[in-house]
Amino acid sequence: MKITRNIHKQQGWGKQIRSERGFTLIELMIVVVIVGILATLLIPRIMERPEEARRIKAKADIKTIESALKLYKLDSGTYPTTEQGLQALITKPETSPVPNKWREGGYIEGKEVPKDPWGNPYYYTSPGTDGGEYSINSYGADGEPGGSGKDADISSAELGRD
Repeated sequence: MKITRNIHKQQGWGKQIRSERGFTLIELMIVVVIVGILATLLIPRIMERPEEARRIKAKADIKTIESALKLYKLDSGTYPTTEQGLQALITKPETSPVPNKWREGGYIEGKEVPKDPWGNPYYYTSPGTDGGEYSINSYGADGEPGGSGKDADISSAELGRD
């Protein structure tokens, strides 16, 4: 009986008359033209934004590294030294001061310290260059200290500490 119903429905399906009206070719062309105009206006603005996105990513990375440093300090009692660097968040340091307690697997996901959005390393010093307990810097697009615009440095000091 179920088979008969399905066959009956399939036979009747081709005979159904659509009461809905579809889009005409002109309506579709108008939509395509409008989308094209919007894309022409928006793409130049979007293309100017990658540098801003890189700076935002670098700031987020620095905050993430700061969180990992805080966890490291909770476990070991101190921040890594400048010599130990950010690598101490990945592998247990072997140079003094060697932490008594170190989290298995490290404090940052992955097997290496992340690079900044321009492919350069983040620079870590402890004590920090700003008088704080540590300093984390990205030297911007040129990878050199100083600079302005896309080459401007991004520092943990400018982001503030929680």
